[in-house]
Amino acid sequence: MGKTLIYLLLLLILGAGVYYFIFSNRNDAFSTKEAGFTIRDTSGIHKIFLTRTSGEPILLQRTDSGWMLNGKYKARQAAVTQLLRTVYKQEAKFPVPEQAHDGVVKTLAGASIKVELYGADGSVIRTFYVGNEAHNYVGTYMLLQGAKKPYVVQIPGFDGYLTPVYSTEIADWRSRSVFDAPKEDIESVTVEYPLNPRSSYTLVNQPALKMENDPSVTAGLPLNARRANAYLGFFSNINCEGFINGVPFIDTVIASVPRFCVISLKTKSKGQQKLDVYFMPVNKRSKNQTTPVAEKYDQDRYYGVMNRDTMILQHHTFEKLMRGAEEFYQPDKTADVLGLPRNKQ
Repeated sequence: MGKTLIYLLLLLILGAGVYYFIFSNRNDAFSTKEAGFTIRDTSGIHKIFLTRTSGEPILLQRTDSGWMLNGKYKARQAAVTQLLRTVYKQEAKFPVPEQAHDGVVKTLAGASIKVELYGADGSVIRTFYVGNEAHNYVGTYMLLQGAKKPYVVQIPGFDGYLTPVYSTEIADWRSRSVFDAPKEDIESVTVEYPLNPRSSYTLVNQPALKMENDPSVTAGLPLNARRANAYLGFFSNINCEGFINGVPFIDTVIASVPRFCVISLKTKSKGQQKLDVYFMPVNKRSKNQTTPVAEKYDQDRYYGVMNRDTMILQHHTFEKLMRGAEEFYQPDKTADVLGLPRNKQ
């Protein structure tokens, strides 16, 4: 009976050891100096510096108002969150095998992304190099600064590679915000339609709500204040699809198409913001090119120009801002202001 109890205890100890070895943090199996790719306290990261041999460096800095990109742009929060989540979850799976060691090191030396993480006081938290995908795209080659061996790093449960998370393309990190103003901050909104001037208007919010537009539009009707107030609430969290600065011949393309409208937003906090909206010629991404009667311009996207930035705008995002003056004098037929008829030019 005594021997049986001893055997049972030994089995329990052995089982606990096996469980710990399999399910504990994989990084614990390797030296932190060699494979410390995991950072559990990401709240201590205040600066992220990403560089590679080609391309512009990426500097992300935590501020009281959010993360900033290269000291002049608001960073895209979703991308920063993904990077922080990645350094929290990523783990060293195993060191690169000896037969592949030299080739991986050579690749890392010439085409890796250097990742530098700093604390609030400017001290270095971690520095490592991110290479390409490992065999079968499961895992990523990484090398910790000062380490002797590169490792295959992955996120447990995720079958893929992590290199895109550490992108050095500004477009991947820059916030796509175009307008983001609460109603209380708005002083006025002006929308001009060059092809249909009668639908143009200025909606003044402060000091008092009023409309300025072609007198023939009103037809003696009073301003629909509920619609006007609802419209002013549409300028929060308005984003573009993406920036296309530097795309070859984009200026020539935009110069060849009509301007659909100009949206000018004046706020107390940011002053005047002006967005020029241009038609986009039908292209291979256009859905309407497959319709029985193909139209000349894309029905889902526009080009936008603001402060020297060129961007792509999605119709379903900006449609609610591109209203006609006449719509603000129509009586409500439904309690849903979003059900307003589309303003067709």
